[in-house]
Amino acid sequence: MADDKMVRVAEIEVDPAQLDAYLAFLTEEIAASVEREPGVLMLHAVADKAAPQSIRILEVYASRAAYEAHIETPHFRKYKEGTADMVTALRLVDMDPIILAAR
Repeated sequence: MADDKMVRVAEIEVDPAQLDAYLAFLTEEIAASVEREPGVLMLHAVADKAAPQSIRILEVYASRAAYEAHIETPHFRKYKEGTADMVTALRLVDMDPIILAAR
């Protein structure tokens, strides 16, 4: 049985001087995405304890189409435009899910 889920890890480096502003945009975007988009199954953001400007986001979407719809939403566009000068590096890594479990 094929699984249509799209899983990605976003590896983001943020200008340390703008980290608080970046986190405000990120928090707003994730909350809106999970609340308003049924195709957004999971967005988990974490920071490296030793380098808090190194952010990783585990993204799980119901399908590629759900992801494509997500990046066209007003809240995602606000995040991308608002943080464009804050992000110093971005790497998007598509993943094959092995097991996704949560309580």
